Amino acid sequence: MRNFKTLAMAFVAIAAAVPAFAGDAGSSSVVLKQYYMFVAMGAAIGLGLAAGGGGIGQGHAVNGTVLGTARNPGLSGKLLTLMMIGLAMIESLVIYMLVVALIILYTNPFHI
Repeated sequence: MRNFKTLAMAFVAIAAAVPAFAGDAGSSSVVLKQYYMFVAMGAAIGLGLAAGGGGIGQGHAVNGTVLGTARNPGLSGKLLTLMMIGLAMIESLVIYMLVVALIILYTNPFHI
């Protein structure tokens, strides 16, 4: 719980520091810089959360496979096959988030 509070405080500090980089609010280049700054932060945070969640999921999958193999060594081949399929599915979710982050970074829906 302490790590979550630290992480939340870091996000609040980053969000509070964003206006300090703004400069003059009237120019369009500042608006463009703010837009790309928020886009980059959103893509980075989303990809970081996806990678962290994928890592936790893969850890649980490997843990279950190791425990299953320890209980019944005869099933190690089947368990390994199922684990590899599961790890590929988990990793595909992280890759989908990477694709979404790249789409967010390289599209400009507002034409600014």
